[in-house]
Amino acid sequence: MGRVLVLGSLNVDLVTSVERHPRPGETVLGDGLSRLAGGKGANQAVAARAAGVEVTMVGCVGADAGGAAYRKRLAERGIDSEHVRTASGEPTGTALIAVSDDAENAIIVVPGANAALDDREVEAVESLTVGDVLLLQLEVPLPVVCRAARRATARGVRVVINIAPYAALPADVIALADPVIANEHEAVALAESGAVPGSLLVTYGANGTSWNGRTWSAHSVPRHQVLDTTGAGDAFCGALAAALALGHDESHAMDAALAAGAAAVRRVGAQADPEL
Repeated sequence: MGRVLVLGSLNVDLVTSVERHPRPGETVLGDGLSRLAGGKGANQAVAARAAGVEVTMVGCVGADAGGAAYRKRLAERGIDSEHVRTASGEPTGTALIAVSDDAENAIIVVPGANAALDDREVEAVESLTVGDVLLLQLEVPLPVVCRAARRATARGVRVVINIAPYAALPADVIALADPVIANEHEAVALAESGAVPGSLLVTYGANGTSWNGRTWSAHSVPRHQVLDTTGAGDAFCGALAAALALGHDESHAMDAALAAGAAAVRRVGAQADPEL
């Protein structure tokens, strides 16, 4: 049995509900304001841990209340946070999220401490061995992502890259991932970049997924039960990485990931019990 090391972002999510998202230049009123745990890296780490695998989180927070609360939260969930560094002079990352009545979200991310990751975080990859999984996303500096992926591969470690929010990565890094996980829009951008993934998993929301051309149907969720789509993709990625680290085959891993994504849309916030 392997473990999952997640190198990525930790954010404080400030979430409000709106009837609909504003058009350019328009103001709309929000209903309530919640302070929730977020960040694609931490979301995926929590999802992987919930799936029953040992998880290490690698990232940066600020020397502020948000950073302290996040460290406590990770510890309470049994996630190793030894490699979560306090970045001097930077606030903990923040995401501003508006969720509309049809459960769609609009998100603005202010990176803060997430932009401070450097080679100190890459060094954490040295603890990984064959059978472990390195899970990456793109809310942290891209050079750090690339160096971590290359170093992990050199150690025989499986690398999973969620190419979100989309950014162009070097072709050799794309080729290392098994798989690259992209939604349908990110998959188009990836194809246009000319980089060729050795393994590509594309998510289509309610229309299911495709992994190297093999398709799976999404788990059905009645429309009235869909409360918030914010963390569905991260739940999917975390559960998939956990299943791979546990040694499950492609079909089992996909089923676990789809189930986690379906469960995520039934709750508000990117993580279960997300109050921070």
